[in-house]
Amino acid sequence: MAVRRLDPDQPASFAFSAANLAWAKQLVAKYPPGKQASAVIPLLWRGQEQAGWVTEPMIRTVAGMLDMAEIRVLEVATFYTQFLLSPVGAKAHIQVCGTTPCMLRGAEALKDVCRRRIHHDAHHLSADGSFSWEEVECLGACVNAPMVLIGSDTYEDLSPQSFEQLIDGFAAGRPPEPGPQVKRQLSAPEGGQTTLMDASLFDGSVVGTWKKGFDERIKAAAEAKAKAAAAAPAAAPPAPKPAEPVRLADTVKPAAAPSSGADKGKPVLLAQARGAKGDDLKLIWGVAEKLEQRLNAMGIWHFDQIAAWTPQHVEWFEREMQGFSGRVARDKWIEQCQKLATGWRPDGSVVERPKS
Repeated sequence: MAVRRLDPDQPASFAFSAANLAWAKQLVAKYPPGKQASAVIPLLWRGQEQAGWVTEPMIRTVAGMLDMAEIRVLEVATFYTQFLLSPVGAKAHIQVCGTTPCMLRGAEALKDVCRRRIHHDAHHLSADGSFSWEEVECLGACVNAPMVLIGSDTYEDLSPQSFEQLIDGFAAGRPPEPGPQVKRQLSAPEGGQTTLMDASLFDGSVVGTWKKGFDERIKAAAEAKAKAAAAAPAAAPPAPKPAEPVRLADTVKPAAAPSSGADKGKPVLLAQARGAKGDDLKLIWGVAEKLEQRLNAMGIWHFDQIAAWTPQHVEWFEREMQGFSGRVARDKWIEQCQKLATGWRPDGSVVERPKS
């Protein structure tokens, strides 16, 4: 699209009519102090409706009313193609959408009609001053391409022939009805409705029928279940099973028996500590009082027991402990116990932390 500039021939002045000036003041008053610039587009639009196009004196007038720099108003006027920057046709100024959807659907053919019927170049009046035209960016009716905008109305689904008739209608003072120029409603398919043809979908006659059918199916299922239960012979209740006596062995875990280590993967376990006193397993880094009690309950009382563990013993131990995977190796229990079993003790109360 070409660069948009103000027309070189400008009128000497511009002033809103009394009615438009009252409307403009009422509109500007709706905005809080310092925000009046938000009214620039509606004021330019009302000025264009009054004068037919946006002039340089109009831009200065609007800038003064809104306390804006004139260049800011000019930026708005030249950015939006809805603002016409040159005198336009007295009967119609035609804006032809040339963006991709319209181009693919025949916009170039519509521009050819404009070149032949109005003027070879855009932004020029026809010989009698009745028409003018220009190409613009998307006008928002892509699904009805190609289309044109005349004033505030869009004319869609055009062909070169229907566009010719459109121009003839404006020339005769009988503009056609805006919207699609083919037999369809808005953006509905051509040829009329093809889906959702059943009127009962919309007239309310089937509202709630799904619930009625659902309730009927639930009721039928309940009746069938009751009928089947009534037809089945009554079964005698099962004889109560005598309660078994509770044995002490079922509630008290026996002390671990000494192990020879012959069981594959199971380390040497002791029923009780040698000499009636076990080693202080809390000297193993990572072992606290509760864990020491669990070790003792398993039959682990002394450093030399752990010092002799093999990988199979560690695997068995961690499986028995559950959720203990990797801890023996990570905290280096075997290495610690090999030193502790020789009589070595950490200095003072500080437990030596194994080096990682």
